[in-house]
Amino acid sequence: MHISAAPTPIVSPNITPEAGPSTVPFKANGHTTNGATNGFVSSTTPSPSSNGLTHRPLITRVNLPGSTLYDDSHIDREEFVRLVIQTLRDVGYTQSATTLEEESGYAMETPPVAHFRRKVLEGAWQEAVDALADLGLAEDSGLTEAKCLIIQQKYLELLETGKTTEALHILRDELASLHPDATHLHFLSGLLMCTDAADLQQRASWDGAEGSSRRRLLVDLQHWIPSSIMIPPRRFPALLDQALRYQSSQCLWHNTPARSLSLYNDHHCEDDLFPRHNTFNLVSHEDEVWNLEWSHTGRRLATASQDKSVIVWSVEQADGEVTIQPQLHLKDHPFAVGCVAWSFDDTVLLSSSDHIIKMWDTKTGSCIRSIETAHTETVSALAWVPDGSGFVSGSQDRKIILWGADGKQRDSWGFTPIRITDLAISADYTRLVAVGECAPSPSALGGPSSSREDSATPPAPGRTAFAGATSSSPRLGEYQMIVYDPRTKQMDFAVPLEGQLTSVKISADSRYALINNAPDEIHLWDLLTQRMVRKYTGQRQGRHIIRSCFGGVDENFIVSGSEGAIYVWHRVRGMLLIVLEGHGPGSVNSVAWNPRFPQMFASCSDDYTVRIWQAIPAVKLAFASTSDGIDAGAGDGVSGKGKGKRREPWDNPSSL
Repeated sequence: MHISAAPTPIVSPNITPEAGPSTVPFKANGHTTNGATNGFVSSTTPSPSSNGLTHRPLITRVNLPGSTLYDDSHIDREEFVRLVIQTLRDVGYTQSATTLEEESGYAMETPPVAHFRRKVLEGAWQEAVDALADLGLAEDSGLTEAKCLIIQQKYLELLETGKTTEALHILRDELASLHPDATHLHFLSGLLMCTDAADLQQRASWDGAEGSSRRRLLVDLQHWIPSSIMIPPRRFPALLDQALRYQSSQCLWHNTPARSLSLYNDHHCEDDLFPRHNTFNLVSHEDEVWNLEWSHTGRRLATASQDKSVIVWSVEQADGEVTIQPQLHLKDHPFAVGCVAWSFDDTVLLSSSDHIIKMWDTKTGSCIRSIETAHTETVSALAWVPDGSGFVSGSQDRKIILWGADGKQRDSWGFTPIRITDLAISADYTRLVAVGECAPSPSALGGPSSSREDSATPPAPGRTAFAGATSSSPRLGEYQMIVYDPRTKQMDFAVPLEGQLTSVKISADSRYALINNAPDEIHLWDLLTQRMVRKYTGQRQGRHIIRSCFGGVDENFIVSGSEGAIYVWHRVRGMLLIVLEGHGPGSVNSVAWNPRFPQMFASCSDDYTVRIWQAIPAVKLAFASTSDGIDAGAGDGVSGKGKGKRREPWDNPSSL
């Protein structure tokens, strides 16, 4: 029997307290109902009488033919009504819920379930364990697993209150005797070393007895208790959310916030909500623009160019007018700039120029630090750690290095099996995905080596290593996607792929990786199942590094540059939706979707320009030639080309 396969976080604290179900059973024809009674039920609700006493008016049971909602429906009436009763109680209409119970003859839950729920919420753990037998659970149908979850909660609450000795007895005498997974039991025993309640909650990802942990326990117990006996929480709203998400996924142009969706009609978006109009043309760079990234506020855009500079553009709105103009010009780079990356508070901007990494103060434009000796070849990727404590760099010299927020080296992966083209870190910090070309070790080429660095980090025990995933057997000319656990530097899995891999992005939910695969494909990989789930085709990237991204509300779109145009696909259906032209000769090297305003993205090209794409059509305004509006920062001012404005209700969510 297993209650957990590994020492993973125990609960999620994001459970909002809900109104509880009625704990007072009613009777149908003299017998306590189990939610499937027949015949009429009569009861009363309070109402004033002439003698000053209160009486409850008669509620007559409605007896309907059949068992479905309608003659042509497959929805079971009892299930539907019980879910409505649950929802009415959840939102506070308890009297209406009671009336519906009496009128329909269907109880939301039986008295034993109400008793069990109450004991869990009260923390009466022995009574809760005893009550499991009344729910119909047997040893071979989840009884032992349910007991483990309840006793685990008891153990954690004892630790939280400092009762370590009692907690140890519970661990040894009650929990261990149920033979849970040994790894998880070891994890729980390690919590005995926590210094205080805050340390316990942090290490166990558990919010304590006064938080939502008991309600979360009820949710976890649903896995073992049949849903027909104890209805999962908020089941009706969950079904409606699923319906809305399905409708959104089937809408080709869906790019509106969930709050705008209505239950009254099926959802449909017109294509005018998609950012297909080139509203700004930013032309301050003097050579090809290779990369770009929005700040986390969506109010600034950093662009990297072959002209050895980075320009930070500000996006402002005043009196209904949106203005985009250069704010900082960071020119102190000895070589072309390939990558930029904003810190999570947007106060620091990273840039890479060949093997050099620079850290910039985004308020003053001054260079905070220049890192020049860590990498021996081009730094091809920069990514901040999700908690903002530092960043990671990847290079064609096969190294991945972890840096602190102060720019000092904290750790290194050593030599990886590939010359890294790009890498990305998941938002939950469980995966680092790197792509690149396989290469022999430096020692094989007569270069320096060491026993620690001259090999790839091996797969962790139980992890998958696909053929060609280790440096002992790389094939020149072969490309790989390698997935690491960034906390341990262990390889989760690696996949050899044909064709050059030029970029990687990870979805906001940390599950999917988007990889550009030359010459004409983009692959969507499920990192959980380790499978490619979709291909997007049509664009060309035969000779250049092209970068794609997720975009739109709920990341519904896949957008990529190409040799001459921008391509947009529907993420779920894989359909090519539109090809946007407008850039001049050469490749559209990179695209970046605004993280704050889902109806805006930017693209950059070999034609020296950066273009802004928005949903609402606008008259193209002439870009003023002026030298003001820019802080030279570490370099000189720009020519001023690239300043423009247009009328746009920027802060109006309905327009975005």
